[in-house]
Amino acid sequence: VPLQAYGGGLVQAGGSLRLSCAASGRTFGSYFVAWFRQAPGKEREFVAAIRWNGGVTYYADSVKGRFAVARDSARRNAVHLQMNSLKPEDTAIYYCAYRNAPGAPTSATEYGSWGQGTLVTVSS
Repeated sequence: VPLQAYGGGLVQAGGSLRLSCAASGRTFGSYFVAWFRQAPGKEREFVAAIRWNGGVTYYADSVKGRFAVARDSARRNAVHLQMNSLKPEDTAIYYCAYRNAPGAPTSATEYGSWGQGTLVTVSS
């Protein structure tokens, strides 16, 4: 499933950004849409995920209480990541990923569809 992630940019610490992930040409199935991020020199890490059916959400400890992942209220092919109280350590390329199968929502290796990434830079 082709995915497009967008909404990144430059923001000051304490600010907010909203990332979006859209599937091209189809709708999301029952399972997981996730966000991962990769900072320079670091491994890709899990940020947040949502199970489409039921709307159950999952978050990394580092973003709990600051980030919120949600399904688009009108479209079945889009998911948004609202990022508040951003910190310089949130600086990374953010990727969305999708898989229509059960399993661990936090494991990057279980996702078969990936977007191209959108850069988020948080200045101090």
